[in-house]
Amino acid sequence: MSDDPYSVLGVAKDSSDAEIKKAYRKIAKECHPDLKPGDAEAEAKFKAAAAAYDLLKDPETRKRYDNGEIDASGQERPQQQYYRDYAEAAGNPYRGHSTEQDDMSDIFAEFMRGRGGYGQRTQEFHAPGHNLNYSLQISFLDAVFGASQKLTLPDGNRIEVKIPAGITTGQTIRLRGKGAPGYGEGPTGDALVTISVADHPVFDRQGDDIHITLPISIDEAVLGGKVPAPTIDGGVNVSVPAGTSSGKTLRLRGKGVKKRGASERGDQLIELTVTMPDKVDDELKQFMETWRETHSYDPRKGMPS
Repeated sequence: MSDDPYSVLGVAKDSSDAEIKKAYRKIAKECHPDLKPGDAEAEAKFKAAAAAYDLLKDPETRKRYDNGEIDASGQERPQQQYYRDYAEAAGNPYRGHSTEQDDMSDIFAEFMRGRGGYGQRTQEFHAPGHNLNYSLQISFLDAVFGASQKLTLPDGNRIEVKIPAGITTGQTIRLRGKGAPGYGEGPTGDALVTISVADHPVFDRQGDDIHITLPISIDEAVLGGKVPAPTIDGGVNVSVPAGTSSGKTLRLRGKGVKKRGASERGDQLIELTVTMPDKVDDELKQFMETWRETHSYDPRKGMPS
């Protein structure tokens, strides 16, 4: 499977945001693990599509990928120019050279000689290491409940990233001392991990609340009753009032995301939508024709014609 996010989603590089979103949702509906449990191939395809969509849905991230600033996983390309730029900003007399010296001690030795004059004793130099920036995509539920994930660094080493519950896309986790090493006795820099949260095919987060759309049948809408509904904690049964129309919203208190700095959680909002059967048979058609003769009503009363 290609790593290129456009290829993963099966879209052209100049596709619109709407086309990219449509392609992702198609794959999600076909391959989500909740819909195809145990299908490793479908799960792998879904995960790849989720990662690709997460990278391309943000215009800034998409632009940076197209410009080659980040790779398909969203991680920064190696910052090869850092030490040269640092020396240039400090007044290095050798700025403008396009080649990097392998031995960093030589660079700073030249820097100090340039400031102190030829033949003077080189001063000892200490500088903190620079921060390293990374991107990490996590699942919707890991963002809600918190988790621990491994982040692979460019050198192949892996570091553990503890995800706090309730984190959102764009927030950054600082891993102190996990950046570039300092020069001399300078401290090591930090790793800054920017989080992106993958979309979920069922749940939609709005602040601390979770929203879902729940289809109900005609008889459930007319007669009411208990119907099963998913939550981030697992399945529950909810009470649908008799005579329910599409758009009615049920609230499950405390079934949302944990609020920051508090013990309580948000709510889950369930928007009901009345769904017709796949096929309207003769019996249902005849019943509705008879019913309409004696019970007709105008649901659009009061609207302009």
